[in-house]
Amino acid sequence: MTQEELFKNLIAHTKEYGFIFPSSEIYDGLGAVYDYGQLGSELKNNIKKYWWDAMVRLNENIVGIDSAIFMHPRIWEASGHVGAFNDPLIDNKDSKKRYRADVLLEDYIAKLEEKINKDVEKGRKKFGEAFDEAQFRATNPNVLRNVNKINACKERMVEALNKNDLDALKQLILDCEIVCPISGTKNWTDVRQFNLMFSTQLGSVSGESGTIYLRPETAQGIFVNYLNVQKTGRMKLPFGIAQIGKAFRNEIVARQFIFRMREFEQMEMQFFVKPGEELEWFAKWKETRLKWHKAIGMGEENYRYHDHDKLAHYANAATDIEFNFPFGFKELEGIHSRTDFDLGRHQEYSGKKLQYFDPEKGENYVPYVIETSIGVDRTVLAVLSGAYKEEKLENGEERVVLKFHPALAPVKLAVLPLVKKDGLPELAREIMSDLKLDFNCQYDEKDSIGKRYRRQDAIGTPLCITVDHQSLEDKCVTLRDRDTMAQERVPIADLYRIVEEKVSMRNLLKQVR
Repeated sequence: MTQEELFKNLIAHTKEYGFIFPSSEIYDGLGAVYDYGQLGSELKNNIKKYWWDAMVRLNENIVGIDSAIFMHPRIWEASGHVGAFNDPLIDNKDSKKRYRADVLLEDYIAKLEEKINKDVEKGRKKFGEAFDEAQFRATNPNVLRNVNKINACKERMVEALNKNDLDALKQLILDCEIVCPISGTKNWTDVRQFNLMFSTQLGSVSGESGTIYLRPETAQGIFVNYLNVQKTGRMKLPFGIAQIGKAFRNEIVARQFIFRMREFEQMEMQFFVKPGEELEWFAKWKETRLKWHKAIGMGEENYRYHDHDKLAHYANAATDIEFNFPFGFKELEGIHSRTDFDLGRHQEYSGKKLQYFDPEKGENYVPYVIETSIGVDRTVLAVLSGAYKEEKLENGEERVVLKFHPALAPVKLAVLPLVKKDGLPELAREIMSDLKLDFNCQYDEKDSIGKRYRRQDAIGTPLCITVDHQSLEDKCVTLRDRDTMAQERVPIADLYRIVEEKVSMRNLLKQVR
């Protein structure tokens, strides 16, 4: 099965089992907008709790806020979004489809990297244990030719993006002979810039209608509250402000399910430091954030750093943490050293001093900022992608299972009476009544016990508790593990402790503190 087929199966699975639905589906949907179902919302909330607890609870010098979606329009002028928050777009005249020019080029580079990896694997099979990968990459003509193509494309793309040279971007697309994925032709329009912010009207301002924007990111809400938090919290550098919230971007090229949407959610933390110490903190936060991701258990090989070829004008360092989605390695989280640009601009545009008084130096200055920014929806997709398995069992049967980290699983345990009589449902209800105070549980008495196990596997429930006739006598139940499918007999009195040890968020937080 190809990765593309597997991705289609995953998307279908998320709908069938109540994770994610196309928004407004009974009205034929709304492009690049999705609703989270009963299980998707639980998974999403568990991911947000994991991030919040790891960021705010485990760090005494980081606090959280919740700023408004509507903000003063001058904020977006100061941040540069009004003048420069644009995507370079290009249309194919035959398919009438629109693409981001830089994404077309990134996909072209990814295909070349895939060719290199295939050549390396061929070499590995040919030479066996004697294979020297480093030497092969340094000497193989095919590999070297594709490496040169990649380097040349990257160099020209970065130069064109930095200079905002749209003609050069189009010429690079033509020179690389990139075709439209739909029509297969190279009949491209010129590249144009498109602003991504949604605008709307806010009541009446001084008798005139005022244009405001739906925020395209949550970071600015942190920056404009920097002074409020610093003073009321008596915060000393270094310290951070964290926030989880919705953001909105009018993505023309929205694709790949919930990877790129018009309405999405972000988890961002801005860490304020002394000027001159920013690169040291940048390195620390790179390491800390990658550790957070790896603890989820999706496989260390599925994560990598990608240093930015093109730095924003305000940054002096930027790195993405990329995840190996079914459609390749793509950005999951960004870590940026933003210098003093943000606070400096808001200080300039608002006329209010946004400085920190350093008692050690006896002077005021604008702090530098390290940003960590991660998409909630992309993290949901990464977790779903990493957890989704189609397995063939020893007995020849097949099952679809979501192998979530137990702490993130939407449903922690299922309580299943073996039959719907003889007092088994009553005992099962009694057990569930006690456990549901602390854990999200499901009760299921329909169909055979095997079918019920399969349903719980399909939604990623870590544990199933089966109540049988013997349970009435020995006060024990059968506990089934999702991943191993192993079953053991345990006392009802020990259930809380066993479940807590298995699914507690503490297990994740211990790995990242």
